[in-house]
Amino acid sequence: MFKYIYFFLAFLLYLLAIPYLLLKSRTPKYKDAIPAKFFLKNNPPFEENKIWLHSCSMGETRALKPIFESLDQDDINLSVITNTGYEEGMKFVKNVRYLPFEIFLPFWIKRQKILLVMEAELWYMLFLVASKKGSKTVLINARINDKSYLTYKKYKFFYQHIFKHIDTIFAQTDIDKKRLEELGGKNIEVIGNIKLASLPKVTKIYTKPDGVLITAGSTHKSEEELILNSWDRKQGRLVIVPRHPERFDEVWELITSKYKNSGLRYHRFSQKEDFESDIILVDKMGELNNIYSVSDVVILGGGFIKTAGGHNPIEPAFFGSKLISGKVIFNQKSLFECVNNYYLCEPSELQSYLDKIDFLEKSSIGQKGDISPIIQMIKESNGNR
Repeated sequence: MFKYIYFFLAFLLYLLAIPYLLLKSRTPKYKDAIPAKFFLKNNPPFEENKIWLHSCSMGETRALKPIFESLDQDDINLSVITNTGYEEGMKFVKNVRYLPFEIFLPFWIKRQKILLVMEAELWYMLFLVASKKGSKTVLINARINDKSYLTYKKYKFFYQHIFKHIDTIFAQTDIDKKRLEELGGKNIEVIGNIKLASLPKVTKIYTKPDGVLITAGSTHKSEEELILNSWDRKQGRLVIVPRHPERFDEVWELITSKYKNSGLRYHRFSQKEDFESDIILVDKMGELNNIYSVSDVVILGGGFIKTAGGHNPIEPAFFGSKLISGKVIFNQKSLFECVNNYYLCEPSELQSYLDKIDFLEKSSIGQKGDISPIIQMIKESNGNR
């Protein structure tokens, strides 16, 4: 009875939302996503008997990379919710779809060997229909944070219906396991956070200079000027690593024009691979982790402008730097949750944070993840529940 009531309410909601959806679908941001999710435009069902993974946005999709790399691409189906998740998925997988709205799932879903759903994507019809069609259903990287816990408990009746159709859960922590069990979860194994299953690697070892080394990593246009205006040599040496290589010359021109008669030394990393100058422009690709490994402080780019949505904090945190970012991190929130001790500031506050470097705490990453149990389950799965 519950499933029929749920479907009816979802169908009613869909009918009421149609005018709004048609209006939003005319905007560039949603011109592909809304027609695909709510009208099935260019969104056919997946082929049967594949390995189906589902995630929401960019961060969750990117975290699946180690799993993608462990499997044959031809065997993978990936569904997502957001535009950024779709774009990220296309980098790794051939078969990517937007997950249709729930009323379409009984007709859209075909039997798969296994369905693996990332984190909090607890769509009732998704698990119900996949389960009824014979797919093994798995929730991976599951967690319930303190803030969400009360909400989950409040609607425990509803979540019990969802967990009834989830065969196995891979949780991040023992606390998450306990909370999931309270909601009806079963067959729960704690394997840590899989977003930390693939950690940064150093490809070249550099000598750290004397004093404090501050690295501005993955910076965008306008961020370099902000950082230069906030920085003072007494704070430490400054390394700037622009996000896009086509901007190397532009940033070099900014540095040389600003400090031409200052008495400060500066050089391009491609000409001299050391950190002995006051300002160093890294104009080579593939060096960021190598430089993070010798940095005391990292100013992470992408968070001081509205469009980038931040950049990956796991890399500098892994090397124990003091981590500063802007507050615009909407594309990286899930990864920032994996980091201990970081500082988010407004552009106008950056100088004050640099002035108190000595009092900032070093960042670190949380519990590491192990994807091997997930891979093992995938390889053993034949769709039998």
